Amino acid sequence: EFMQASWDYEEIQIKGIQHLASFVKDKSAFPYLQTCTEVITLAMKTHINSLDLQVEGCTLLLEILSQALEQGVMMALDENVASCLLHTVRKHSENEEFLKMLCTLLMMVSASEVAAENLRKVGIIPDLLSILRRFLHNDKICFSCCAVLWSLAVSENNADQAVLESALPVTSAVLQEHLQNGVVAESACSALWALALQGCLADSDYEPTAALLLDALRMNPQRAVLVRNGCLALATLVRLSETAALAILLHSEGSGAELIKDGYHLHQDEPGVAEALCLLMNEMVQYGEVMLDMRSQKMEKLLCEIKLQFPFS
Repeated sequence: EFMQASWDYEEIQIKGIQHLASFVKDKSAFPYLQTCTEVITLAMKTHINSLDLQVEGCTLLLEILSQALEQGVMMALDENVASCLLHTVRKHSENEEFLKMLCTLLMMVSASEVAAENLRKVGIIPDLLSILRRFLHNDKICFSCCAVLWSLAVSENNADQAVLESALPVTSAVLQEHLQNGVVAESACSALWALALQGCLADSDYEPTAALLLDALRMNPQRAVLVRNGCLALATLVRLSETAALAILLHSEGSGAELIKDGYHLHQDEPGVAEALCLLMNEMVQYGEVMLDMRSQKMEKLLCEIKLQFPFS
């Protein structure tokens, strides 16, 4: 109430946020802190030029959301909060250090379907893409922004298709730049999968996108989630285009069939990986020429192995 009665005073808002932050370590205070998110973001929006206040507010919101995740509570932040965060993104879009924190916050916020939808409604996607283009070298920013993109694209009902289509080259550039960074590559593969599901690829995109996803699988074979999501993305591409299926088999670095076999043998205790690989192979055998090639590569033997490993699935 004290903060709300003194919106115009930056110093009061900062002291108020700091005082609220002092309760973070007290678990019994969490239900009350949950109700403060709108007050915090409104203080950030009111004093948008104050970097000190933005950092204090952002830090406290991260603490509250982290506690919510720990306690299994999904915080669906409303459109007012989403709008305030968008204002902060736009005002401080050049500040790389602050953006690392802010993009982490957006990633945590977008874990809730309702909050992700609110971020989409206020129009944050172009701003995310602009940040990615500017800070393509920054792995933390790229990881967080791709995770937000994934959440926004997956939760899409009737999004502006053109906006999502413009995300494809940027997301591909992130994956290309960070191929050897498993954490970022995993996030970018998931975002590409979401974009493929939303039909954001043109005919000319299928082959290079499939080749890029294969590169990610080849460079990060130990990461089960990346292998799973990479294969699901490839399966979506193959469902849409035979060009993608042929790109997998005829990849310049070696046949994708061998990559599929290696992926299974590395993660044969992971049902999610096996399921994704089966889905990919199922899409590939819809094309006669591709099926003949898979037969010659003894893929039936692999399928029998998977069937033996997961007889009840």
